[in-house]
Amino acid sequence: MHFGRANNYSGSMVGEEKAMNNRILVTYATKYGATKEIAERIGEVLRQTDLQVDILPVKGIDDVTPYGAVVLGCAVYIGKWPKEAGEFLKAHEKVLAERSLWLFSSGPTGDGRPVDLLEGWQVPAEQQSIIDRIQPRNITVFHGNINPDKVNFIEKWAVKSLVKKPFGDFRDWDAIASWAASIANALKNVERLAVPTH
Repeated sequence: MHFGRANNYSGSMVGEEKAMNNRILVTYATKYGATKEIAERIGEVLRQTDLQVDILPVKGIDDVTPYGAVVLGCAVYIGKWPKEAGEFLKAHEKVLAERSLWLFSSGPTGDGRPVDLLEGWQVPAEQQSIIDRIQPRNITVFHGNINPDKVNFIEKWAVKSLVKKPFGDFRDWDAIASWAASIANALKNVERLAVPTH
């Protein structure tokens, strides 16, 4: 298993101050729906602060320029994100580098801090360089949900034998809501929220 290094993204502003754009994209790459549910909760919290939020899967997103900020959530499978997450970053790297971007992964199960359960993992090694170029405001990892009734035989074997984690829903909804609230608070400081030009 190859882990991306745990960079400390401080969330410093880049570029000149820009006016507020209240349209926010919360997008996700999921396989069985657990990450989608986290994205939906984040979107709900942001909407409570009068932000206009679109919650969409990464598949099919052709244009991110209308958005002032983006939240990307990815399920983690044996240290990797779904393929479409990497494709999304590549396709929209230039625009994402000009926006405020937040990243979250969901996947580890069991007791303890998610990042500790993943031995310091934050992002897949394959995406490390592009993430370094984009410079997200923040990266976090949430506990996940592994439903044994949904995974196939090979995935069930991998969970038991390779990652050696328990099945079940370990998502911490308070932690998720708190992280979303921190995004809403950061968006009040509008220095890096871009206004679409078209």
